[in-house]
Amino acid sequence: MSDPDYIIVGSGINALVAAAMLGKKGRKVLVLERNAQIGGCLRTEEITAPGFVHDVMATTMVLFMTSPAFAALGKDLEARGLEFCHSATPTGVLRPDGSHAILAMNRAENVANFDRLAPGDGQAFDREMNRFGGNAGFVFGLLGGNLWSMATAKLVAKEAWSRGLKGLAAFFGEALAPARSYLETTYQSDEMKALWAPWALHCGLGPESSYSAEMVKVIGFAVELAGCPIVKGGAVNLLKAFEKLITDQGGQIVTGADVDEVILGPGGKATGVRLTDGRSYKAGAGVIASMTPDQIYKRLLKSGAAALPDYVKDGLKAYRYGKGNMQIHYALKAAPRWKAGEGLSKVALLHLTPGLDGVSRSANEAERGLLPAEPTVCVGQPTSFDPSRAPEGQSILWLQLPDTPRYIKGDAAGKLDCPAGGGWTEALREAFADRVEAMLRHHIENFDEVVIARRVYSPADLEFMNMNLVGGDPYGGFCGLDQFFLWRPFKRPNNHMTHVPGLYHIGASTHPGPGLGGGSGFLLASSLK
Repeated sequence: MSDPDYIIVGSGINALVAAAMLGKKGRKVLVLERNAQIGGCLRTEEITAPGFVHDVMATTMVLFMTSPAFAALGKDLEARGLEFCHSATPTGVLRPDGSHAILAMNRAENVANFDRLAPGDGQAFDREMNRFGGNAGFVFGLLGGNLWSMATAKLVAKEAWSRGLKGLAAFFGEALAPARSYLETTYQSDEMKALWAPWALHCGLGPESSYSAEMVKVIGFAVELAGCPIVKGGAVNLLKAFEKLITDQGGQIVTGADVDEVILGPGGKATGVRLTDGRSYKAGAGVIASMTPDQIYKRLLKSGAAALPDYVKDGLKAYRYGKGNMQIHYALKAAPRWKAGEGLSKVALLHLTPGLDGVSRSANEAERGLLPAEPTVCVGQPTSFDPSRAPEGQSILWLQLPDTPRYIKGDAAGKLDCPAGGGWTEALREAFADRVEAMLRHHIENFDEVVIARRVYSPADLEFMNMNLVGGDPYGGFCGLDQFFLWRPFKRPNNHMTHVPGLYHIGASTHPGPGLGGGSGFLLASSLK
């Protein structure tokens, strides 16, 4: 391969989307990945027992399926083997007393079921989703477009014209509301509040965070419409499809390529990269880095660190990371039997929590460096709608704890011994997983009969696998209002450009933030020639 037009450092979803989009434009692309396999947070392995296939980290593809990136690349990927599996009941919540709520991909069914929880809750859900549907074009335009652009300015101007300035101000005021006040004033039943509160955590927020209500609406609308799909046979098959597409377009992917430095040419322009093993590659048009700000400005630009603009230096000092994440995986001899009802066995992503206050409490404890006494647990049941992931008749569970402390100051329950240095140890990791396992045992009647093996990943383990998960934060940095939208990663808008000509920044640390939508990769690649 001759020198590429663009070198892409990293191979997460945004990097792969950018590579494929640039390839469609006829640009030669070289993707460099430091690990032995591509994918970033997309990783599929037999980590518990032979024949049991687990998505180690990310698994749910709703944001990708509903993204502009998939609209542009979906047919190409499907032609190269990509298939999705769906559950008719994508999400639900289960409380300690067995009370629960389940969301289906059917509005009439949802209205009837939610009205049974409390009279009027079904109509409230219908009203809220219809209302959001009327705003969806504007909301997704803001979430998925370059905010600092003429296109977004025109979008906002159009809305101001149709709504009036006061109406537009009212929209933004409502969009900044926290999930707690929204849920408490919209729904009557505790189950409905509990159904939606955990989804704020999946956006890197908490129920009391600004704009968490709007993100709960976004999730509700998207999940009812598109479900919580997973890739048939594991997320690795999406990676294989991307790899085929990129190479078919003339691109190249190199693994085991740890980039150490961006090479700067005349005028300070990024002209290539140098690896830790001494190899170097030239880029004709530019270098695209899919990573955290610290990795770009403190590592890849170390030779030019003294020349960093003040806004970058200040931004690096102020940039902060969010809570950590924990993953727990089980191989089972048979499907779990939920005590509260057979319908729970078909739910793709089931949250275990006491409710809105429980989510708030566990998130707050994790933010304060405490192991939550009763963590919010997301239980994925992929084999219920993709049986290819386990031997016939057997099953797996995929657990995620989105409110785990990055550095540990203590145990909120006062029962676990925590290391003085605040770091995760193997003993503490397994002891905390035992706390979660007790929650599963409380709800699953055949739990002890069917468990074959367990594998746990602490926040420290996740960072070891992916250096962009700082302290186990899977969202590329804290997602609060002051570090999101126009102000991600720094307060000065940049639309994925850096102060270095020809060096671009994508990934979860940039707009439109984390998730598997490939948004930043799509936006940048769409704007490049």
